[in-house]
Amino acid sequence: MITIYDWFGCRLSNKERFQLIQEAGFDGVLLWWSDGFDRDCFGKNDYRKGPQIAREAGLFIENIHVPVHGENSLWLDNLDGETVFDSYLQCIEDCSTFEIPTMVVHLPNEENRCNTLGLERMKRIAETAERLGVNVALENLWNYSNLAYVLEQVDSQRIGFCYDCGHHYRYYPEEDFLSMFGSRMMAIHLHDNNGSHAQHGLPYDGSLDWSTIMKNITAANYSGPIAIEAMNWDYEHLSVKEFLHKAYERAKKLEALD
Repeated sequence: MITIYDWFGCRLSNKERFQLIQEAGFDGVLLWWSDGFDRDCFGKNDYRKGPQIAREAGLFIENIHVPVHGENSLWLDNLDGETVFDSYLQCIEDCSTFEIPTMVVHLPNEENRCNTLGLERMKRIAETAERLGVNVALENLWNYSNLAYVLEQVDSQRIGFCYDCGHHYRYYPEEDFLSMFGSRMMAIHLHDNNGSHAQHGLPYDGSLDWSTIMKNITAANYSGPIAIEAMNWDYEHLSVKEFLHKAYERAKKLEALD
């Protein structure tokens, strides 16, 4: 199975985008669950129409990615902290409502270490996820201390790990994330380190060792989809159709290494 992040930089309606994704060969999508990143150009809460339209296009929904930019407030005892916490609880509710199995979350970064309140909130997130049958996959960014601490302290089958290979080799190339957290892996994000942003390029366009990456993912007993999280930031010379076909071809190469 091969999936792709749905909001990869194009300004197309849900119907147009999902149709092109399906025509390129993808089996499913990872949904960006917010009006942010210019998605509101199609109207407030347009993203909530995505599950039905994706399924009508013949795509399955692997997971949603919760809103970002506010995650560093998650441990704070103030209105900002409550707002972020409540939004994560709402995302769990949304996954249950729209029958989406997993959501991907950014924890606060290294400058915002988890405190007692933060741990209590994560345990409440786990309780809600357990009650509604939703997986919460914590993604690795520049947040190793918080990621390791929460995965150690929150003993729940519904709290797990989203392995992002691009972030791994950008922020902590010396750490073996898959040996440490691979047994709790619920999702993966595959992208290369090329281009102006040094991340979110198509596999094989940067310097990452894809043979080793896929070998390690397989060794961690991951059996989920090959999930591409590339952006078109440095591919604007390609049409959306050309970008998606190239992404699918690269995913098939990775699948052959799996």
